Amino acid sequence: MMEIIPPEHRETARGALAGAFGSSAVDALQVVKGGASGALTYRVDISGKACLLRIETKRRPMRNPHQYECMRIAADAGIAPALQYVAPDACVAVMDFIAQRPLGDYPGGPEALAKALGSLAARLQRTSAFPLLHEFPGLIARIFGFLRGSRLFAPGLLDPHAVAFERLRAAYRWDESTLVSSHNDPNAQNVLFDGERLWLVDWETSYRNDPLTDIAILIENFAQAPELERTLIQAWLGGDPDRILLARLALMRQFTRLYYAGMLLSIAAAQPRQSPETDLTAPTPDEFRAALIRQEHSPGSQATLFILGKMCLAAFMAGMTAPGFDEAIAVASEDGSRMRIG
Repeated sequence: MMEIIPPEHRETARGALAGAFGSSAVDALQVVKGGASGALTYRVDISGKACLLRIETKRRPMRNPHQYECMRIAADAGIAPALQYVAPDACVAVMDFIAQRPLGDYPGGPEALAKALGSLAARLQRTSAFPLLHEFPGLIARIFGFLRGSRLFAPGLLDPHAVAFERLRAAYRWDESTLVSSHNDPNAQNVLFDGERLWLVDWETSYRNDPLTDIAILIENFAQAPELERTLIQAWLGGDPDRILLARLALMRQFTRLYYAGMLLSIAAAQPRQSPETDLTAPTPDEFRAALIRQEHSPGSQATLFILGKMCLAAFMAGMTAPGFDEAIAVASEDGSRMRIG
């Protein structure tokens, strides 16, 4: 059965399973697809238990050295699946396997899901603090700087985005004393529903961050309708937000749009282009979903990631000119240090 694992990773797999289950024989082993990290993932049935074996395959320059500590803290809090074995130096972990149900099946529909996600974020932020790693706006600046210096886009094409980002960064007061445990990528692929409750998985990007980071990403992915956004925020906060929090959240949503644009386009930049892109026109989310249904895009391909990255760039620029955003900038600039949470 181990033959389905690449030869160079088989000893790591055997060592992890032995660490978790001793000499017990593996009953079944199958590949689990999904995720954008490039890690190898397998369902392992052993000793009457279903587990997920996860092996990192690449140590990238910006790899998060704290991801396994964050995973352990989240698992101990019942937010991530229980860990059976973890070896950070070997980049391997064995955890309980979560049999997924579609998020669309969540009892009570989108409103109940938004409430559950807000509560899950609150639980995560109450855990033991994750290690520090990046200042989030500084990380975005580095990623975006790489994009502007690459040959992915024509010179000057991203200059308006850079100007808007600096305006955003100047307005958002960064207070290290308020940072909390943060997943930093709670998108629909990383939120699992087992038929009863939600779990967070894939902790490669986790570290201590601004409390609004995960909230902004959850809203972008699950609660863009105003009533769903309100439900999610109230479940996370335990009450109604004040004007300062809402202003900072508006700015954080902009940060996360540019962050995802940078991450997606950095992956796309790995594939050489015949000439730099000169057009930032991007489909709307509805147009993109329709194209996926027509099978015009291949999910996960670099071409598709490039389109998604341009969509994030478009959403970022649209957000900078949205009604009320100038007021949010002003409120955050004046009052950001007095934001009330909890």
